[in-house]
Amino acid sequence: MTVLVVYESVYGNTHRIAEAIGRGLAEAGVPAQVRSTAEAERHPPAAGDVLVVGAPTHGHGLSRENSREQAVRDASRHDLEVDDAAAGPGVREWLAALGAEGGRATAFDTRVKGPAMLTGRASQKIARALEEHHYELVAQPESFLVTMGNDLVPGEEDRARRWGRDLAAAL
Repeated sequence: MTVLVVYESVYGNTHRIAEAIGRGLAEAGVPAQVRSTAEAERHPPAAGDVLVVGAPTHGHGLSRENSREQAVRDASRHDLEVDDAAAGPGVREWLAALGAEGGRATAFDTRVKGPAMLTGRASQKIARALEEHHYELVAQPESFLVTMGNDLVPGEEDRARRWGRDLAAAL
């Protein structure tokens, strides 16, 4: 069994969370490969792979091409660095191209700290799309929080690592 942690990231926060989840899985003895959507597009999941899919929350849900482009344009105005993964497809597009083989999966997102009712949660949309592709969710979707200044809230990387270990136990 291989666990693929597939992520979309613009400013690097979702990338950092994906890496932390991968570390947690590995610490628990479950090998994991962390891939951007562009890497996952070039090397698609194999039958039997477990998917852990994450994205930043844009406009209460999954990003679209125009919201990613706008985020990249906004980076220089807000003194933010653009992650290398931002050049690839979004999770929305990657999931649309995903086969309907099914298997096991779960979802995560990064979002601004605040009530989910106000911020939205990309992970809910990811989970729904995974289920539409006949994937069984092995854990409830999880959100990891960022500040209004677009920094991970302190402790979120550690929480992501623990979540990875918990996922390993669920597998």
